[in-house]
Amino acid sequence: MTVEEHARRYPDVWKRFTPRETLIRWIWYAGIVFLAAWSVRKLDIPWFYFLDAHVQAADLAERMIPPDWSFFGEVVDPLVETIHIATLGTAATVIIALPIAFLSARNVTPNRLTWFIGRLILVTSRSVNTVVWGLLFVAIFGPGPMAGVWSVTARSIGFVGKLIAEAIEEIDQGAVEAIEATGASRLQILLIGVLPQVLPVIFGTVVYRWDINIRESTVLGFVGAGGIGIVLYSSINQFAWSEVAVMLIAIFGVVLVSEFVSATVRKRIT
Repeated sequence: MTVEEHARRYPDVWKRFTPRETLIRWIWYAGIVFLAAWSVRKLDIPWFYFLDAHVQAADLAERMIPPDWSFFGEVVDPLVETIHIATLGTAATVIIALPIAFLSARNVTPNRLTWFIGRLILVTSRSVNTVVWGLLFVAIFGPGPMAGVWSVTARSIGFVGKLIAEAIEEIDQGAVEAIEATGASRLQILLIGVLPQVLPVIFGTVVYRWDINIRESTVLGFVGAGGIGIVLYSSINQFAWSEVAVMLIAIFGVVLVSEFVSATVRKRIT
């Protein structure tokens, strides 16, 4: 190899991307910037509102301070109801999402039709927000915590089922084949060969989803689905900002505790 060929093949300045790759990356960047700018333009945002946004935020914070701690007694029961909504909704999710997850896993589902049905249920669940589910179940069950429980359940099925289905697809097939060789039935294969391998994922996912449901349940009251959201919405409408401050602090405390519990349980599982 001549000196000129060596210089062309191994330049003194190392570059991570070739000129063509660099050009493609800049085209992507330009496209993203264009889409962002186009989206902002289509939203027709009144930018002049931002001029005194900091003043409005400071005024709102001033109205919240000091919090009206005498109102805390009115917050406890709705806050506990919110926790119950999240917990019962998560429990119902486990019962419903587990069989759907087995239908949605390619390596254990009976056929392509059952796989399609399972995936359709998971996608439908995830594509609708919890508040929208709340509106639907309030229309079915009427206002109250029952609508909140089923709203949380309907939203969580897609999340929990998808993660469990993916875990099932990644199991060690050797253990399953060994159980099949003994002449075990399909149900025995699922219970003995598949389920024990994905139990840590199931526990971790359910605890993590419970933590998320605690947060989402706090706003379900805005649509009449029970919990502290009803009281929070009422206080906001009455401009009782000192009461709102108490509820926000209470919600923050509950979310903080649920985050700690969730992290601790998942750490012990893994």
